[in-house]
Amino acid sequence: MKRSAQLTITSIAILVFVAAALGQIGPNPAADFTQTDTKPAPPVTRKVSGRVLTSKDIPAVQIEFDKAFKYAGAQSFVLYNVANAEQHFFVDADKDGRIRRFYWIQFEGYLPDNTHTYTYNSPKIVNSGGFDFFADSYARSLTGNLGRPDSDGNRARAFLAAKGFKMASTEVMYQRLVHLVDETKRNELMFIYAEDLTGTGLTAADLNEGGSARTRWPEISQGLLDRALKNMKIKKQ
Repeated sequence: MKRSAQLTITSIAILVFVAAALGQIGPNPAADFTQTDTKPAPPVTRKVSGRVLTSKDIPAVQIEFDKAFKYAGAQSFVLYNVANAEQHFFVDADKDGRIRRFYWIQFEGYLPDNTHTYTYNSPKIVNSGGFDFFADSYARSLTGNLGRPDSDGNRARAFLAAKGFKMASTEVMYQRLVHLVDETKRNELMFIYAEDLTGTGLTAADLNEGGSARTRWPEISQGLLDRALKNMKIKKQ
C-alpha cells in the first residue's frame, strides 16, 4: 500500500503487515528518518471490551468486530520520531495461532513539535458508520525485503509474533481504509484487513500486474472490501 505524507512520513502498512508488507508504505523521500526513535511511547488510551474497541477522541468512535475475531492486544510507540501511533489487533486464527484473517487498527497523529500533514492519492472513498475512508487493496507476498525494521508494519508483525501468531501462509491480500480525522489532516484512523490467500489457490504474483489472474483482481478486491466492511460495525461516539 502506498501512503504519502507531506514533508514527512506516511507510515503504515502490513505480519501484517507493515510498511512494506502491504507494498510500499513509506516516508516521503525528502524526509530524513535515519534517526532512531528517541521519544517515549505514549500510553494506550483506547479501551477494548470483548469484541468492541472504543476511542473517546481523535476520533470518538466505537468499533465492533464479528464474533470470529478475537482481540490479540495493543501497543503504542512514537513512529519515526514524528507521530504517535496506537495499534490494536483482532485475529481469526486456528488453535496453533495461524491467522486466516485479521484487523489491524491504528490511531496515528503527528506530534505538536512538527507541522506535517497526511495526504492520500487513493481514488476510491467509501463510507462506513458516517466516516469517509480512502480505500485501496493489495496482494502481497510476505517474503523478501519487508522494509525498515522500525516501520509500523514491522512493529505490528513483531507484536503478533510475540503473541504466538503468524499468517497461515506468506501469500496475503490486504484492504486498507484510512479516515482523516479533521481538516488539519494531522490525525488519522487506519484499518488494515488481511486475508490469507491459501483458499483461493492463487498467489500475490498471480494477482499483481502481469500475473495470470490479474484480470480477476477487480472482482476479488471488491469482495475483500465488502468483507472488510461487513465484519466490523463503526459507530460515532
